[in-house]
Amino acid sequence: MSTTHENTAPAPAHDRAAPAQDRAQYGVAALLAAVGAYTIYDATTLTVGFGDPVGPRVFPYVIGSTMVVLGLLLVVATVRGDKPEGEQGEDVDLTQPADWLTVAKLVGVLLFTIVTIDWLGWAISGGLLFAGAAWSLGSRTTIRDLIVGLVMSVASWYGFYVGLGIPLTPGIGEGIL
Repeated sequence: MSTTHENTAPAPAHDRAAPAQDRAQYGVAALLAAVGAYTIYDATTLTVGFGDPVGPRVFPYVIGSTMVVLGLLLVVATVRGDKPEGEQGEDVDLTQPADWLTVAKLVGVLLFTIVTIDWLGWAISGGLLFAGAAWSLGSRTTIRDLIVGLVMSVASWYGFYVGLGIPLTPGIGEGIL
């Protein structure tokens, strides 16, 4: 005679509530997909010169396609219930107000660069941009920041001009650079 032990107790029903979806993510996904689709469409309207196998359309196609795919992946993640989480870093104190003085300094340095880049040129204006941004963010070594900024901006000017063949404005440095 064999005895079997059957578990006749019903399995506990798990009433899991459906995870609340962050519907704003759908808007971000739609925006990503729309901008990506427009980028792809806009790439089709570019005129292509003869004999250039890569052409100017490649990068917009890649970027637009990537944006569309990322938008679709965001929709899938949102449907699955994934939610973005705030940064849990120790260096962020959410109880402190924003430092609007620093933001105003950075905006001022950027506006100064926009206004003077044609006259001063990238080499000087870019150096002042670096030094001004460092000053805005709390650096107290102005001379070092100016030297580092000038070296970086002159190096990037030559990198664009010689390496990529893209001339940046020399401004008052024309004939010197």
